[in-house]
Amino acid sequence: MKTKRVKTSAEELEKAIAMRDTAKYVLCLYVTGMTPKSTRAIANIRRICDEHLKGRYGLKVIDIYQQPDLAKAEQIIAVPTLIKKLPLPLRKLIGDMSDTGKFLVGIDLSPKNS
Repeated sequence: MKTKRVKTSAEELEKAIAMRDTAKYVLCLYVTGMTPKSTRAIANIRRICDEHLKGRYGLKVIDIYQQPDLAKAEQIIAVPTLIKKLPLPLRKLIGDMSDTGKFLVGIDLSPKNS
């Protein structure tokens, strides 16, 4: 008789960490035109993602002045707002994303040196 091997929680945790480290991140940034705060948020997100998610992210920038229906559908109440759509769970971050540590924690990604 063959016995079925049950995964331990340590094995499941290791698998989840490995999946997180290869997951594709889908990010949407809602901004108001090319204001200084909006351009700073775009630059900060690209810099951080290029450093920590190289080749594993997609960033869509949405100007709420040009596409107000998208902002309404996502219930955007402040800008800039970043929505991490994938991997789940969905997360929303508000601000210019200048704090790298808070940004990484906000998208469920640990800093490289932790």
